[in-house]
Amino acid sequence: MRTLLIDHHAHLTRTIQGALEDCGFAVDVARTLDEASTAFCCASYHILLLELVMPDGDSLPWLAQLRSNGHSVPALIMSSVDDLEKRIAIFNGGADDFLRKPFCTEELIARMRAILRRSTQITDPTLAFGNLQFDPIGRQVFVEGQVVKIARRELCILEHLLNRAGRTVPRAQLEDSLYAFDDEVSANALEVGIYRLRKNLSQSGATLRINTARGIGYILELTDAPSA
Repeated sequence: MRTLLIDHHAHLTRTIQGALEDCGFAVDVARTLDEASTAFCCASYHILLLELVMPDGDSLPWLAQLRSNGHSVPALIMSSVDDLEKRIAIFNGGADDFLRKPFCTEELIARMRAILRRSTQITDPTLAFGNLQFDPIGRQVFVEGQVVKIARRELCILEHLLNRAGRTVPRAQLEDSLYAFDDEVSANALEVGIYRLRKNLSQSGATLRINTARGIGYILELTDAPSA
């Protein structure tokens, strides 16, 4: 899930960014609302995290403008300000949730996942395909009920392919969802991730495979399906 973190506090952003990346989120950081606008024009985001007061203005008018332009991307406001009138203004301004600073990153991540579930109207978030099940909340993969250990980056690839199982996922779309602007990505990073994920699936006995749509991307199919 690609996240835009809009906050000017350097230490806090590093902490949040590290915690989110450990949970499989790709995170871009904007330290001003102007930077946030530029990032939003360059990439598609699943969720926004916004500090209420930024160096170049209040984030609520910025969010309200986003909403008036038809963008429904979920947004969570973070602030040390916590009076009733301000909280009401935050929700009326288009925010999906509010979290008072200071907070623990575990609560932030739990709230983000709850927002994402609501935004996609998912009541049971478990993804299943063939004999494989993936729990996006606990970040665990099961094959025939047995836990399969998969590295964070490959887990992100699997999640993206599972969400579009049976359909070709363009390479550019995968890379856009997996990597933030500041990530150091080698030319064959995606191929390496796909190779490792294929190995994991084969060794675990999963009844699915990742086929290559040459020049386009990848498709997750059941093992008894025709090769791409």
